Amino acid sequence: MKKLYEKNELWFAILWIILYCAVTIPVRGSLGDESIVMTAVLALIAAGIFVFIKKYHLEEKYGLCKWKGNAGDYCFFIPMLILMTGNLWGGFGMSYSGAAQVFATVSMLLIGFIEEMIFRGFLFRILLKKDSAPVAVIISAVTFGIGHIVNLFAGQASIETVVQVLFAIAWGFIFTFVFYKSGSLWVCIMVHGLVDVFSKFAAPNDEMMCAYVYMGATIAGAVGYCIYLSRKPAVLEGK
Repeated sequence: MKKLYEKNELWFAILWIILYCAVTIPVRGSLGDESIVMTAVLALIAAGIFVFIKKYHLEEKYGLCKWKGNAGDYCFFIPMLILMTGNLWGGFGMSYSGAAQVFATVSMLLIGFIEEMIFRGFLFRILLKKDSAPVAVIISAVTFGIGHIVNLFAGQASIETVVQVLFAIAWGFIFTFVFYKSGSLWVCIMVHGLVDVFSKFAAPNDEMMCAYVYMGATIAGAVGYCIYLSRKPAVLEGK
């Protein structure tokens, strides 16, 4: 991995994305999010990413550092924190019971970490180095969203997958902008993980209607939020 990273960071990022999809899709499709095997696989991937970053002291580059913005600017996280709760707008419930719910919850938190690191950390950082900021933001956000099409191969319904892709693209823009403007991925990792976790604690009744409401709110929120963030100075510019 180190040799590939030094030779070609773009292919390094792409390899992580391919590895993540290739390993998790069959496990998720056959055993589900609630499986201890799924949790273990995700933990191994997350550990591999974290160890690589720590070993080569890449925390600052990939956002595993404190935000260096002004204290007053913490309010720009508020829209993201509000949208984070969207899966619970239709009520509270549990997707599984007992240990299965625990494994699913841990898996969702691990997915938040892994996907932020590979799409915002690895992919966005090298795109920002090679292309203009708007191009890097768009590619990172759209790639992240389109990547959710793979859920079709895990047995998810096509309509549900389309909704999820639109959700993910909107969130992709939010996460990428926040990382670009703050220089830290920690808030994105936390919010991403909790969005996924709350999906496992959403009320089962009228799921699609709630999903459409949440999707509309997320897309509209993403547009306004990203316009607002575009006016903020970018911490990652020139790095």
